[in-house]
Amino acid sequence: MIKIIADNKIPFLEGVLEPYAQVNYLPGAQTDASAIRDADALITRTRTRCNAATLDNSQVKIIATATIGFDHIDTLYCQNNHIEWTNAPGCNSGSVKQYIAATLATLISKHNMEIENKTIGIIGAGNVGRKVAKLAKAVGMKVLLNDPPRAQKEGSAGFVELEELIAESDIITFHVPLQHEGKNKTFHLGNKTFFSRCKRHVVIVNSSRGEVIDNEALLSALELGNIGNVVLDVWENEPGINRSLLQKTLIATPHIAGYSADGKANGTAMSVQAISQYFGFPLNQWYPQNIPSPQKSQITINAKGLTFQEIWTKAVLHTYSIAEDDARLRKSPDSFELLRGSYPLRREFEAYTLRIKNGTTQIIQKLSDMGFTHIEVI
Repeated sequence: MIKIIADNKIPFLEGVLEPYAQVNYLPGAQTDASAIRDADALITRTRTRCNAATLDNSQVKIIATATIGFDHIDTLYCQNNHIEWTNAPGCNSGSVKQYIAATLATLISKHNMEIENKTIGIIGAGNVGRKVAKLAKAVGMKVLLNDPPRAQKEGSAGFVELEELIAESDIITFHVPLQHEGKNKTFHLGNKTFFSRCKRHVVIVNSSRGEVIDNEALLSALELGNIGNVVLDVWENEPGINRSLLQKTLIATPHIAGYSADGKANGTAMSVQAISQYFGFPLNQWYPQNIPSPQKSQITINAKGLTFQEIWTKAVLHTYSIAEDDARLRKSPDSFELLRGSYPLRREFEAYTLRIKNGTTQIIQKLSDMGFTHIEVI
């Protein structure tokens, strides 16, 4: 019988593959060479290193990671050893968009930052970056996109050089994969030189990979006053994060930007479907049916006398209180991994019904552009 080793923190998975395979569930940190030696497949997350040390002398034929990122997989080793691998591109793009929306809403509601007509620089315009760009335009921001791989493939129209983005942006958010080498290297893309060229009051946001930003250079830039504020979901040396940097961040969270239940369901489904297609299981269209509903799934807002900014910030913060995630990490930074593993239910905008009273057609359209798909005019 086909044997599969699966990360025990992947939700909605238990019981799905068991009719067709023997499935053993293990913590990511325990998924080592001895554990997988006789496995045919791995379903994993970023905490399991899939490299020669883990895979040598195994019979693994396919690795499915339920994550967008795949820098934990030695893809060259897999290619040379005839091991297929799949990731889950775009699975949590809606979740990260919600995280950025909650960040913007918090900048407005808690820190009195005016973002309408401000410029947001988005580094990386893939599945996540495109959604963040649409969100930012819907709330009235000017958007600058930098994505060298796309620009090289599609032409430069619609993109700007990194130098222009750095110089012009009031908020800079990173949505790139981690690449250590090559012409599109992103390792320490945010470095001392990068921060020295930023606007003095810029807000730096990173929800991509911790190593995309040199955390020591970031801390130094904050201490020198070269940049204004920092929002970090990802950190170098996770889970052993820089405590001095933690103290100076405006918003700090434990690598959970993509942790909505919707994003997790998407990642699990893409992994199950990949395994199914490889081994010929009848699960090529499988998707979880048991995603819990949010506790307060209706949002009612009387738009009379409110600005659009007041309306959308109220709606966004109803769906996700990023301040609670920030408070949990600050209270117990040693619990970084525990906070990720026991993350509470979070549903994306599409899981909510937004009931708007006295709303104009323009307001409804902008909310729809943000991603609220269930809107009732009352």
